[in-house]
Amino acid sequence: MSLEPEATVGIDRVRFAWRHGQRDVLDIVHFAVAAGERVFIEGPSGSGKSSLLSLIGGVTSPREGSIRILGADLVRMPSRHRDRFRADHVGFVFQMFNLVPYLSMVDNVTLPCRFSRRRRERAGAQTGTPEAEARRLLARLGLDRDGLFERTVTDLSIGQQQRVAAARALIGAPELIVADEPTSALDEGARGRFLELLSTQCDEAGASLLLASHDPRLGDAFDRRVSLPELNRAESDPNRRAA
Repeated sequence: MSLEPEATVGIDRVRFAWRHGQRDVLDIVHFAVAAGERVFIEGPSGSGKSSLLSLIGGVTSPREGSIRILGADLVRMPSRHRDRFRADHVGFVFQMFNLVPYLSMVDNVTLPCRFSRRRRERAGAQTGTPEAEARRLLARLGLDRDGLFERTVTDLSIGQQQRVAAARALIGAPELIVADEPTSALDEGARGRFLELLSTQCDEAGASLLLASHDPRLGDAFDRRVSLPELNRAESDPNRRAA
């Protein structure tokens, strides 16, 4: 099945297992995300949500099939080119945050700009400098209290760390935002502000948003919801190895 020309993400006949000889974690015939579309992927813990997002972000590779982002086939790219492509075009909100513990909030948010000239230039075009853009995003997420900007992330609550990770993904307006269980540590009010910021920033940049969570209540904020257990043919195998 061919990729729709307007798609930001296109997956065709992808099969993935964590190690050679293991049963498939994912077996997906076709999945696509259109430019500017906001898609919610729902499924219980162990259904393969993190595995799917890792494939889409080029962090891992399938054992067969095609994964195209903005028309480029990640599977055919050398790993060095894939890393550069991800830095330029994909913003990640990881489930475990992956923040640098000895850096301030602002320095953590601007990290993608150190690895991607493209995102550095786009961040500077927004508010003058990447640092100013980082402060704007953090303020939108309610992290603009006096002195908070200069704290190291280890001094922040889990919920605050999660919002820093979101701002880091958004800086430099990447075309695709990928978020793995990004609201698990947020209260209801912060959860609403978080989703509103993601949606607003993605709309302004024309970016696609792909968010995975086990919480079905989040699905109402998206253009489309997808059940991973229904999409994933490996889910029907009771002996598969979950991830």
